[in-house]
Amino acid sequence: MKLIYVFLALLVLLLASLLILRLLDWRADQSEWQKLTSLQPANPEQYDSSMVANLPEPAQRFFNFSIAPGTPLYTVAEIDMGGQFSLGSLEKPDYQAMQAFQILAAPHGFVWSLKLPGLISGSDSARWTRFRILGFIPVARMGGESDHTRSAYGRYVAEAVFWTPAAILPRAGVTWERIDENTARVTMTHGKLSQAVDITVNTEEQAVKVSFMRWSNANPEKIHRLQPFGGYLSDYRVVQGFKLPFSIEAGNMFDTNEYFPFYKAKVSAIRFPGADR
Repeated sequence: MKLIYVFLALLVLLLASLLILRLLDWRADQSEWQKLTSLQPANPEQYDSSMVANLPEPAQRFFNFSIAPGTPLYTVAEIDMGGQFSLGSLEKPDYQAMQAFQILAAPHGFVWSLKLPGLISGSDSARWTRFRILGFIPVARMGGESDHTRSAYGRYVAEAVFWTPAAILPRAGVTWERIDENTARVTMTHGKLSQAVDITVNTEEQAVKVSFMRWSNANPEKIHRLQPFGGYLSDYRVVQGFKLPFSIEAGNMFDTNEYFPFYKAKVSAIRFPGADR
């Protein structure tokens, strides 16, 4: 009988510890979200094509399509999305319906909160990756080290290209160069971090492809190294003067025979927090 009481006491202690950990994670998510929201410019400049007149021609086409003249240049966005997220591999993708909410504030950070119905939930950010089964049982906890930081930086700089184009306008820490007649490369530097991203525009001036070399361990050896990452953009819609893609497919080993689009997002809403103040 005493063993049963000991077992029950340990079980209660374990459940309490998991619930406390879940609460701490939730508070960290909220704190980081609020910090990034506060980075929204209160009185942003308005877009004018002269801001990009000295950029390579593909970059000019990208900006003049993406941002209407006179648009306030908000650099922090909240994105609501559905779509599919893979828990498998190229051979067996095992796509799951996803619901996710994100705040994006390049070059400072992001938070991506994910729910896969009945299975996995958690969040990804510049500082951590934390996912759980059944809402509180940890299955992945990582971050706080240089490999994670570098990999995450590549992600949110690339996402800034299609969801917060104002954040990649030329300024200190942001440079542009021509690759070919339809492709330009933006490099964003923040502290010790630097990431180059290639943007390809079509004849309608839409960015249709984004690619870069990402620091990643998504390989059989599970070793961090630079490898191709990227995706395709489509379904452009107007949001407060910006033309932004609402359909994104992306994955590892982009533009190779091993390309695996594990992320297929269908955006339902994009907001610029503080834009109405």
